[in-house]
Amino acid sequence: MKKPFTLFLFIAATSYFLSCVHDPVITLDRELLELLDNHSQTGSFTYFRMPESTDYASLPFQDAKNPVTEAKVELGKLLFFETGIGLAPKYPTSSATYSCATCHIPTRGFTAGRFQGIADGGIGFGDYEFGSEGSTRSKNPIYDGEEVDAQGARPLPTINLTYVTNALWAGTFGSFYVNEGTEFAWNQDTLVAINFKGLQGLESNNARALIVHRQVINKDITDSLGYTPLFDIAFPDIPENQRYTIEVGAMAIAAYFRTILTNQAPFQRYLKGDNAAMSDQQKRGAILFFDKAGCINCHNSPSLNGSPHEFYALGVNDMYQHPMGAFATGPDDKRNFGRGGFTGKDEDMFKFKVPQLYNLKDFGFYFHGASKTSLRDVVEYFNDAIPENTNVPTSQISGFFRPLNLTEDEKLDLIEFLEHGLRDPNLLRYMPGSTMSGNCFPNNDALSKSEMGCD
Repeated sequence: MKKPFTLFLFIAATSYFLSCVHDPVITLDRELLELLDNHSQTGSFTYFRMPESTDYASLPFQDAKNPVTEAKVELGKLLFFETGIGLAPKYPTSSATYSCATCHIPTRGFTAGRFQGIADGGIGFGDYEFGSEGSTRSKNPIYDGEEVDAQGARPLPTINLTYVTNALWAGTFGSFYVNEGTEFAWNQDTLVAINFKGLQGLESNNARALIVHRQVINKDITDSLGYTPLFDIAFPDIPENQRYTIEVGAMAIAAYFRTILTNQAPFQRYLKGDNAAMSDQQKRGAILFFDKAGCINCHNSPSLNGSPHEFYALGVNDMYQHPMGAFATGPDDKRNFGRGGFTGKDEDMFKFKVPQLYNLKDFGFYFHGASKTSLRDVVEYFNDAIPENTNVPTSQISGFFRPLNLTEDEKLDLIEFLEHGLRDPNLLRYMPGSTMSGNCFPNNDALSKSEMGCD
């Protein structure tokens, strides 16, 4: 009687095993995980996992002069959304009406709601309820187009920045990594000269950004707004006569930036063991990303940026060429030349940083010149591999930029992975409930307050 029962178990187990082998879901998982292992810099798919935002010890590329602490993160979060430090506008009427978050809106993936960000010199915001936040911002009529604080390249999102070593599209800021050996370029202006201070990219760039974007931090302001005790708690080791400054505020914002992680995206949940976190279509799209489409050739870090930083020319249009008309930029803007605009080297011309790819669906505009307005447009651009900017020499175009020959179904699968598999749905968790000034944020001008329902 034992043999028939044993034979029954063998047949049942074999049938179960064979059914699993041919189960399309299990086959997708096996193929995807194998690709992830093969493209990982550690040999394991776990390389692509992001840590928890409060796991400070696991946040990479921290500045030894500015280790992340909870007190710094909380201070940085408040300063980032604080319109009360927007105190160096071109015209007094715009005083205390804009913040860093004016051009880095959480629901927009921490980037601008319109194709070109406008801080000082802009009015209006849009309506969260109708999904137009940031998109209706326009130039204040009292400013001309050269007076506004408008960005000559699409503002990069301030998410997953713990994986960024050198800031901006050109990698201009930061003393280490790709900027080692570029000291010859650091004296080109007083802002870039901050690289001589031996800081990481976020710390040095934030100090520059606060100045460029017409914000002010000093003891009188921290006293009046109530930030002085928060600076004291966050930076007790910095002497008081050096503590309440733009550079220290920049360090707090950098600490905050390193914690803004899209670690609740379906792909991240999948990497942490939840096989049902992604749909079959998203898994097929991920397989294309790491295989046929070749996205992984450039987007190879846990945030899917270039690790530690890579620069390529794709021949996309510049901001000044945008059909809507851009402010404060033009054909000679050094930002049009990417890495070459910083180093001045011929081999760097028209090459731009490989950006991270999470929450792309929220952006609305893509590439440094905001020349594409949907991920469908982006995928088609890479699939066709035909440069659109005739100013970019063919010799500079990346060898990775070649036709992908994706089928229509493959395009749809890849877009689904990019739009939804990589989208963290809850970036509002990184926004404070209020700032110390009590002002409206991210904007505090009359039109924005009316549109936001803030008083």
